[in-house]
Parts: sequence; structure tokens; C-alpha cells
Amino acid sequence: MSAHADSRARQELLVLGSRYAEYVGWLMQETGDEQAALWWTQRAVDLAAAGGDRALAGYALVRRGLVTLYQDDAEQTVALARRAQSGTLPPQIRGLAAQREAQGHALAGDGDACLRALDRARTLLARQEGEGEAPVIGSMHLPDSVGMIAGWCLFDLGRMRKAAEELDRQLALVSPDAVRTQVRYGVRRALAYASHGEIDHACALAAPLLEGVMAVQSATVTIDLRRLSRVLARYSGHTLVRRLEPRLAVLSRLPVS
Repeated sequence: MSAHADSRARQELLVLGSRYAEYVGWLMQETGDEQAALWWTQRAVDLAAAGGDRALAGYALVRRGLVTLYQDDAEQTVALARRAQSGTLPPQIRGLAAQREAQGHALAGDGDACLRALDRARTLLARQEGEGEAPVIGSMHLPDSVGMIAGWCLFDLGRMRKAAEELDRQLALVSPDAVRTQVRYGVRRALAYASHGEIDHACALAAPLLEGVMAVQSATVTIDLRRLSRVLARYSGHTLVRRLEPRLAVLSRLPVS
């Protein structure tokens, strides 16, 4: 369509196509195909640039940082996120990049750098909100994305109880209809409680999530689900663990389709 449109319509179509390509890249990551995720993300950048939108290239670095985060590569996650915090980029993208940087620092065990990045993220994202409407980039279902990422980071920093409590607060704000968000962060909350030794509570939190786990079949959720399964396996004498283990084992081994 863009090949046969006038200049303005062509730019709008290319930018629209870039948003779809970015979304497909995210979907590919959720199926576990990281190479396809990176290919589609780069395709999104190319389409956006052809349409006159240079900002998406910055967000692509944030997306690539998510891939390296799940590869447990803290150094590369931080490096990519810092590249996406150029002053020429919109505050929203720089704020999301600061969040990703915080996750990288947490993975590396650097609590001070993590908290500084989270503070920067909150400032930048608040600035974006003050500038009015902007295209949605990132999650649509996190009322307080910095707070949720803080809970995520506290887990990687080994502060399990604080992580669990922060995730409690944040998940209470998320709509029950946002199934993937509830599952993604809900599994991490259960993992935090289990890692803190609160096994029965962890099981009680995890059990209602399993239908959602089956529904979303997310590769990124499955990573934490496997971690949860390994932690609970140490407590096979608990009644709730024995009830949960068979289904948890099946779901944590399911190939993502």
C-alpha cells in the first residue's frame, strides 16, 4: 500500500507497519524464538525509519535488552538499556530503558545502581505522562510499571520478602482481565514467597495461576515457572506441594506453540 500512496500516507503506513512488526517480535519471543524476535524487532526499526520515526530504534534496544535479560546477561542488558537513554529520544522510551537498566543491575547484584535507574525511570515516565497522548509502547496493563519492575528487581537482588510484598501491592492494581500480566508477575510473586520459605502461601498463590499459564503459553513465564518448580521440589513433604507438583511439572515442560 505504501508504494502506491502519497508521501504523507506512505509515512503513516510505514510507521503503522513498524508497530505491527514490533508486536510480532514480542510474540516471537513469547514462543521462545529469540532469533525471530530480534529479526522482527530490526524489521520494525527499518520500517519506522523509512516512515520518518527514528524513536523506535531506541525502543528496539530496550526490546533487545529483554532478550539478554532472559539470557541472564546482565552486562549486555545494561549496555543496551543505556544506549536507549539518549536525550534525543522521547521520555517514555528513556524511562522504559531506565527500567530495563535497573533489571540488568539487579541481575548483576548491584542494588544501588538498580535503585538509581528506577528513580530515573519514574521521573522520565512521569514527564511523558505530563506531555499528553503518545502511542502505546510497552505494557498497557501496568498501572505502576516502575513499582512492578522494582518488585521484579528486588527478587533478583535476593530480597525475597520485600520483592513478594511489592509484587503483592502491584498485582492488586492490575485488572483480573489482564491474564498474561497477572500470570507473568504472579508466578514471580509465588517464586519470591517460595524462595523466602513461605511454601504453603507460595502454593496457594500459584495454584490459581495455572489455567492462565496454560492459556498464554509464554516462554518468558515458563522460565520462572521452572524456577518455582525447582524450589518447591525441595519441599515435597508439604501437602500443598504434593498437590501442585504434578501439574506444575507438566506445565513447566510444555513446548510453547
